[in-house]
Amino acid sequence: MNNENKNCSPCKKTSIGGQALLEGIMMRGPKKTAMAVRNPEGEIVLEDWDNVTKQRAKITKLPFFRGIFNLIDSMGLGYKCLMRSAEISGLEEAEAELAREKAEKKRKKAEKKAAKKGMTLPQDTEAVEEKDEEKKGSSAFTNGVMAISMVLGVALAVLLFIYLPTFLSTLILGKNAAIDHPILLTVISGAIKVVILVAYMSAVMLMKDIKRTFMYHGAEHKSIFCYEKGLELTVENVREQRRYHPRCGTSFLFVTIIVSVVIMIPIGILLRAVLPEAILASKALFTLIRTVIAIILLPLMAGVGYECIRLAGRHDNLFTRILSAPGLWMQRITTKEPDDGMIECAIAALKAVIPDDESDKW
Repeated sequence: MNNENKNCSPCKKTSIGGQALLEGIMMRGPKKTAMAVRNPEGEIVLEDWDNVTKQRAKITKLPFFRGIFNLIDSMGLGYKCLMRSAEISGLEEAEAELAREKAEKKRKKAEKKAAKKGMTLPQDTEAVEEKDEEKKGSSAFTNGVMAISMVLGVALAVLLFIYLPTFLSTLILGKNAAIDHPILLTVISGAIKVVILVAYMSAVMLMKDIKRTFMYHGAEHKSIFCYEKGLELTVENVREQRRYHPRCGTSFLFVTIIVSVVIMIPIGILLRAVLPEAILASKALFTLIRTVIAIILLPLMAGVGYECIRLAGRHDNLFTRILSAPGLWMQRITTKEPDDGMIECAIAALKAVIPDDESDKW
């Protein structure tokens, strides 16, 4: 029997969620967060800590608003865990090795220059310089990668999922698209976003390291399904579960795209009514205006999308199944079947955050 087609309605719903890391998994429960990562020796390194409960304004806990703040928290926590997993899994050592190689090349270059002048570099100075270069190189490399990846990530997201879909949809419908087809323009733009998302994820999957991360992603989903069904958390039981979960971040992306279409339709009609025809007929100006408005409305879209995913995670009916369907299909790309070692990581992280008082149950 194909495991992917099994009907495995969970006995309970849990608020515990997770994230795939580099050679590991992070799980977050109502009281604790844990991450289980394999080090270069193949051992599971488990780190867990109590969640810090911050006193927030009541508005941050209200529907739609809470999604925005929870998303920011999740992104911050996920980024920190991702960086920590890089250290544990050995990526930090690889960066240090790169820094050492760089320092060694620089030292040899300095020796050649000194030899031409009939000089010899002091041994102690060389050692100190090499050590300093190693530290500086490793630190600079890590910080540089972090900064560049953040900037490029934001710029790429804006370009691919906000600016480009609007530009292409106006190109398809003609220069008077904003005047003649404001609703169709938004619908086509949403469809282009979906195509770009699928193409992007499919291309990323070809990278070896990303494919392994997608396998850990599958292990995360399988372990949560096993827990929700009330089964013992063993490799055998987890292996038999589905790897597609309605509360996945992939589903959130799809739902947010749908929400963006619904929100931008009245915006398009409003722009048609208030903007001069000269601006509406200009692809560049109109695309820029729509892009700026979409960026401003991103928190609203994310807040509505969060509530939809929360609803899908807590209830199983026709509406939530339809809502979850596109994201579940997309998880055929963003999750892969894990090996037993990956499942062991997922189990270790999950067990560490399950509360004794069942406060995770929905």
